[in-house]
Amino acid sequence: MLDSLVNINGNHVQTLELLVLLTIITLLPSIIVMMTSFTRIIIVLSILRNALGLQQTPPNMVLTGIALFLSLFIMTPVMQDINTQAYQPYQQGQITQEVALEKASVPMKEFMLAQTKIDTLNMFLEFADKEAPENLDELPMTIVVPAFMTSELSRAFTMGFLIFIPFLIIDIIVSSTLMSMGMIMLPPAMISLPFKILLFVVVNGWDLLFSTLVKSFN
Repeated sequence: MLDSLVNINGNHVQTLELLVLLTIITLLPSIIVMMTSFTRIIIVLSILRNALGLQQTPPNMVLTGIALFLSLFIMTPVMQDINTQAYQPYQQGQITQEVALEKASVPMKEFMLAQTKIDTLNMFLEFADKEAPENLDELPMTIVVPAFMTSELSRAFTMGFLIFIPFLIIDIIVSSTLMSMGMIMLPPAMISLPFKILLFVVVNGWDLLFSTLVKSFN
């Protein structure tokens, strides 16, 4: 029966609530990609790998793991707010499920709106034929999420372009040098790759990249 009760760790949870929980778990990968810092991080890491000229190093699994745990680190304050404002009161029976979901969306909206460009947000408000409310927290998720995603893509490609420039300069120098020496048949990428890796190691690239990504969300 739909209204039957299921005993989980001594707590009686209605079947409908279990269905909602299973739905959230199913959508969790999409939520991580669309509503957290994951997208910006994974795009920047992928562009960095292409700029270095490495095909599968680091592997996709490593890049995804780095992006996932960096996102977890960045999103920790948001998750703590959700736990304090929504999950704990709901677990203690102080608020209903609907109120808990509403309260949980507030920290997520604040995080996303802090990273969203005003022009992008206004564009989606115009598409939806709505006016910006006095309190941006009143905006629906259907507007906040696509505006946040668009802003994240824009910032990620901007950061990726800036990362690409020094490695592109190395490629140009190596190619010009080889042409001036008459070594036209020698692939420039074969010569420039060690220099690009050396540059990245010398400037402590991973620490610099991770610190820049984390600070870009503050």
